[in-house]
Amino acid sequence: MFPAQFDYYKASSVSEALDLMEEHADEDPEIIAGGHSLLPTMKSGLASPGALIDVSGIDSISGIETDGDETTVGAMTNYVDVVNSSDLAENVAVFPATVEQIGDVQVRNRGTIGGNLAHADPASDLPAAALAADATIVVEGRDGEREVPVDDFFLGMYATDVGEDELLTGIRLPNAPEIGGAYAKKPSPSSGYAMVGVAAALGVDGDEVTSARVAANGVMDHGVRLEPVEDALVGGSTDEDSLADAADHAGDDLDEMLMMDDVQASAEFRAHLLSVYTKRALGAAVERANGGGAAAD
Repeated sequence: MFPAQFDYYKASSVSEALDLMEEHADEDPEIIAGGHSLLPTMKSGLASPGALIDVSGIDSISGIETDGDETTVGAMTNYVDVVNSSDLAENVAVFPATVEQIGDVQVRNRGTIGGNLAHADPASDLPAAALAADATIVVEGRDGEREVPVDDFFLGMYATDVGEDELLTGIRLPNAPEIGGAYAKKPSPSSGYAMVGVAAALGVDGDEVTSARVAANGVMDHGVRLEPVEDALVGGSTDEDSLADAADHAGDDLDEMLMMDDVQASAEFRAHLLSVYTKRALGAAVERANGGGAAAD
């Protein structure tokens, strides 16, 4: 299918992008960068913006920079750059471990971090990684920058705390080289999106879990923390039985009546998958925290 007609503008700076958003506010403008989220919805008729504002050429919000106790990833940074970043692999392991499972080579070469997070598809992979990494989302509007804790960022299906007159410009990730991170995903056989995906960031001291942030995609209408799992983990053992027991709590705070239920999987089946893939993510995160290189799937 072909999208409806639209006007196209390319911004060279955040300020120019904000100007264009304001100037064309009556045309329902949309921001485009890699296009992997927006273009399919336009082709299907689910979105019909009168104006597209291309921010892919704004160099100031692209790239990865480590400074002190945090690493900043610009919104226009491509997935492939995250996967190849030694700084992120060392300091925020859960983030590249998740990104390397997004799409295929072509998608990872073009898709952007900011576009993924701002689109907030419930079946996307990045929301869980951002939640597990305890990220801070940076948005900018006419009044300047605003920082949003990731726990407050995702509001619902395709809904975030980014205002209509704001632009997501980056994400700040606390450095924690001692934390093991992993992502386990049951991909849709038709799209590669997550039927269920679980990101885990665990601190381990010997055979004890000292800290835990665990989050899931594809289960509810937005990425969610699995706090009952975190509570069951901290202070407990890293042995297989303890991790399995913690994973069994994955759905404790989630209403099965509100779980995603579609042609891919019923809510009941997703609840089962959630426990299975939580256990896989926890096991891989423990191994990585202990210096191993296990990959979850």
